[in-house]
Amino acid sequence: MQLVIFGATGTVGAQVVQQALEQGHTVTAFARNLSKLDIQHPQLNLTQGDVMDASAVEQAIRGKDAVVCVLGAGKNLKSTIRSEGTRQIIQAMEKVGLRRLICLSTLGTGDSWGNLDFYWKYVMFGFILRQVFADHERQEALVRNSNLDWTIVRPGALTDGPLTGEYRHNFPSSDRNITLQISRADVADFILKQLSDQSSLYQAASLSY
Repeated sequence: MQLVIFGATGTVGAQVVQQALEQGHTVTAFARNLSKLDIQHPQLNLTQGDVMDASAVEQAIRGKDAVVCVLGAGKNLKSTIRSEGTRQIIQAMEKVGLRRLICLSTLGTGDSWGNLDFYWKYVMFGFILRQVFADHERQEALVRNSNLDWTIVRPGALTDGPLTGEYRHNFPSSDRNITLQISRADVADFILKQLSDQSSLYQAASLSY
């Protein structure tokens, strides 16, 4: 499959790139600074660009089969790149007729708020990451209101653990028997499984151990 990955140099993005290549996909990695991506492969195409550049985004997605959006802002807690960048991606996809979008968000958004404990509700998302959380909410609204075939992926706190393939997903918001953590490798694993699994189409899938 021909994939475009926006945010390919991020901690989750690099995992998606690596695993997609291992699975035989042809990957276009789109990022502002590609020097951060220490991966070489004959089926990897590197595209340096700004997700806010509509023409660059449109050019990158033309002729592709699916888009994976794993945009992040690093340590910038006031950035709106997740929502504004996703807006550009959606507009370009609708323009060229590309429909499949898998978008990374976070556990706690929307109806998954009930899965969180006191610390995540009132310390992290209520105070420290308040603006980051709000940007995720805006991002999800844009995806839901699009005309695309979308899946939103909502992982718990990201860890550097290994790929296990053993995690919980699509659990209800009332479920509190989760760790609220998952490795970046397992998040990437779930994202790529959505390319062939339609069970989470038009859904926001929560992920955790």
